[in-house]
Amino acid sequence: MSIQVETKDCTALGDAGCAELADLCAEGPISYEVGLLTKQAEAWVLITTATENDKLKGFAFSTLERIGGTPCVLVGLASIKRTAKRDTVLRAIVQDQLRRAVLAFPDEDVLYGTRLVSPGGFEAFKSLNDIVPRPGHKATGEERAWGRRLAKRFGIDASAYDDRSFVAKGDGSVPEVLDHESAKPEKISADVAALFQGVDADRGDSLIAFGWAMAEDLAKLA
Repeated sequence: MSIQVETKDCTALGDAGCAELADLCAEGPISYEVGLLTKQAEAWVLITTATENDKLKGFAFSTLERIGGTPCVLVGLASIKRTAKRDTVLRAIVQDQLRRAVLAFPDEDVLYGTRLVSPGGFEAFKSLNDIVPRPGHKATGEERAWGRRLAKRFGIDASAYDDRSFVAKGDGSVPEVLDHESAKPEKISADVAALFQGVDADRGDSLIAFGWAMAEDLAKLA
C-alpha cells in the first residue's frame, strides 16, 4: 500500500496525536517524549504525518513564513520510523511541505531549512538546489547570514552558533532536529559525513542546513 501524507494545523493534533508521535519516537534513537512534542505543537503551525495501512511512519513539525521577505519552509522536530521505506516516507513528507509552500508563495523561490544531527538527514534536500553546507563549498557571506537567521529562528543563542561550520552547540538537552537515518548509509559520501565531525549529539548539538526550491520546480507540485 502507498504512503499517505497529510498536513494539518498543529491545533488539530491533540493529546492522542502527540502520544502517537511519542510512540513512534520511542522506537528510534532520539526518544522525544509527549511533553516535548506537546510544546512543539504549540511552537509550530503545521504537522505533516505519513502513514501506511493507517500506521504512523513519520512526521514533521513546520511553518511557512517569510524571513526578511524571503518565503521559507522551516522544519522543526521531525522523526522518521526506521523501516525499509523510510527514505520514501521522508520524500513524501518533504514533497507535501513544498506543495503547501507553492500554494502559499506562488511564483517564488522558497528556502527550506532545518536542523540535523546526522548525514542521513540530507535525504530531505535531494530535490533542492544550492544546499548549504555542502562538501567543497565555501559559504558566501549571504549564506552565512542565512545560517545565523535560521539559528535565531530556531531559538539558538548567537554565542552557541558557528556560522562557518553551521554547527550549533547544545546545552545537554535533546536536540530538536529532523531525525532520519538513510536506508542506504553506505551511499553517504565521506565528505558529507565529515560535515558532522563537530556535532556531539549527546550534548544536543545540531547542524543547520538549508537549500532552495526553485519556483519552476514548485509549480509542478501545485
